[in-house]
Amino acid sequence: MILGVSEMPEKTIYDGSVKTQSVEAVKALLAWRGRESASLPSFIEVGKGDNRVVLVLSNKKDAFYTVTAKACSCPAQTFAPGQACKHQRQHFPKLATPAASEAGSIRPAGGWPGGMNGPVNLQAVV
Repeated sequence: MILGVSEMPEKTIYDGSVKTQSVEAVKALLAWRGRESASLPSFIEVGKGDNRVVLVLSNKKDAFYTVTAKACSCPAQTFAPGQACKHQRQHFPKLATPAASEAGSIRPAGGWPGGMNGPVNLQAVV
């Protein structure tokens, strides 16, 4: 099992929390999975479905952010808690629904009949 307790009984691969991982830790994970780590991938997916975790290489290439559907270890999550960061929107696109992306928007909601934003001549709209 990739998530939770691994086949290596002395180590836990993922304990449910999101923590930024060092490049060395990710290289060790790649070696354990039998993958080459000479050139670092931009992201690594581990698990499937609701238990999926994505490790995303930072722009500085000095660490990997841990990304799940509910949280991310990137700095954007620290400054804007409760909002999906760019990593979550990219790797978990179901989060980026129009209602979620417009939460906190100053755009008018449309209180006129038919959801329009102002008086409308319904006879002209055919």
